[in-house]
Amino acid sequence: MTVDESLARVEELFKRTEELRLKLEQTEDPDAANDILEQLTELLREVETEIRRARQQAEADAHA
Repeated sequence: MTVDESLARVEELFKRTEELRLKLEQTEDPDAANDILEQLTELLREVETEIRRARQQAEADAHA
């Protein structure tokens, strides 16, 4: 995966994060809120993984 692909994936994940954040603001159901928070946590883990991948690829490209 290229740096650009990883960054595009991060942007996609952030978009999904924003959608979930809006849903969280609109819900008054504690169970639904908990589910949304779990989804947000997983998305943020994915963001971290993609950022790490992009950084590693950028470093590899710089040394090539």
